[in-house]
Amino acid sequence: MAGLNVRANIFRMTTMTDDTVGGAMMSGTIAYYDVQARFQASPVQQLLLQQGLETTDTFTATIIPGTLDIRERDEFQLSKPTDHHYYNQRFRIVGVRYSDFNPRNPNNYLMLTLIRRERAHSEQ
Repeated sequence: MAGLNVRANIFRMTTMTDDTVGGAMMSGTIAYYDVQARFQASPVQQLLLQQGLETTDTFTATIIPGTLDIRERDEFQLSKPTDHHYYNQRFRIVGVRYSDFNPRNPNNYLMLTLIRRERAHSEQ
């Protein structure tokens, strides 16, 4: 499919059991490896900027095939090309839209809405 500019790994996020001090840490298991995708930044809404409100950077990713089981709260990590600005960075998936193609159609795709995820503690 034309226009695919990156490859990405999809992580399924789960909560592990409590540790020795009573806290649970998020753990990610790779669900899909090297998925073909088109990754791009979404434009910020001008009205929010004019009002002086803080905005969240959002991104969109179009991935194929459209039959993958990707859910909200999964994470999207750019794996290729290695010289990409967001290489090895993770993004939280906040929206999944399915195309109107039949699942058996080879042109089937998924549209993901992503936000940049930042960890508060680097040891997690």
